[in-house]
Amino acid sequence: VYDAETKEQIGNLVDITTHGAMILTPNPIAVGKTFDVLVELSEDVARKSHMEISVRSIWCHADIDPALHNIGLVFEKINPEDIKTIRRIIEIYGFRDNKPPK
Repeated sequence: VYDAETKEQIGNLVDITTHGAMILTPNPIAVGKTFDVLVELSEDVARKSHMEISVRSIWCHADIDPALHNIGLVFEKINPEDIKTIRRIIEIYGFRDNKPPK
């Protein structure tokens, strides 16, 4: 996950839904901060290299590793096509411990 303005990496995507995401980052982010992020995409989920989303930080907690922070982000503005991409990410990479094996 990158800052859309500076193009610098903010952190790594840990979890995502169609409403928000969690990232793992070495730097804390102030709760309530609104900013744009670029989420890097792989070819198996989209034909484009990234999606740009306006987010707001809603929580920030120290990780079990004291050098890292977990940040909760809510999507403020998102392209409807990117919602489809997120559903595809969840379909391909989502953890499904509550579904029986096929």
